[in-house]
Amino acid sequence: MTTAQIARVEIPDAPDGFSFDVPKTEDGADLWRMARDSRVLDVNSSYSYLLWCRDHATTSLVARSDDGGCAGFITGYLRPRRPSTLLVWQVAVDPAHRGHGLAAAMLDHLTARTRAEFGVDTVETTVTPDNVPSNRLFTAFAERHGAPVHREVLFAASDFPESGHEPEVLYRIGPLAGPTDDA
Repeated sequence: MTTAQIARVEIPDAPDGFSFDVPKTEDGADLWRMARDSRVLDVNSSYSYLLWCRDHATTSLVARSDDGGCAGFITGYLRPRRPSTLLVWQVAVDPAHRGHGLAAAMLDHLTARTRAEFGVDTVETTVTPDNVPSNRLFTAFAERHGAPVHREVLFAASDFPESGHEPEVLYRIGPLAGPTDDA
C-alpha cells in the first residue's frame, strides 16, 4: 500500500456497549484467564501474557465492556521477515460477551489499525481443524476483505512434543482489498 492509501484506511468502531484499546500489562491476567477458560486455545504462561501486553501492544487489541472489564482480546505481531504480515496469535471473547459479533469486529479493527500504522496487507493465523469457530471467523474475514485464503499445514501433529495436539493449519489471507489511489 502506498502512503496515500494507508492514510485512507478507515478504522471501524467497536460494537455498541464495547470499546477497543491496546492492551496494558494490567490486562495480562484477564487475557490469561480468557485463554484458559476458552477450553480451545493453547494456554501460555501468565508471564507470557504480561510480556505480550508490554511488548506487542501495538499489534494486539483488548475489547472492554461499558463497565471497563475485559470482554475479549486478540494477540498478534508483525512477522519479522514479512513486516507487512500481521500474525494473529490468539482470539478470545469472554463467554458473557459472545453472540455480539465481537470477535469479527475486533479482527476488523485490529487489521485496519495495523494497516494504517504499519502498512499490513496480509493476515496470518494458525487454526486446528477441530476449531470450527476460528475456521469460520477467518474464512468470513477473508470474504469481508475481498482477500484470497491459502491454507496449508504449518505444524504437523508429530511436530508437537505432547501427544494429542492436532496439526496447526496456516491461513494466509491476502493481499487484503483496500482503498485505491482513485478513491
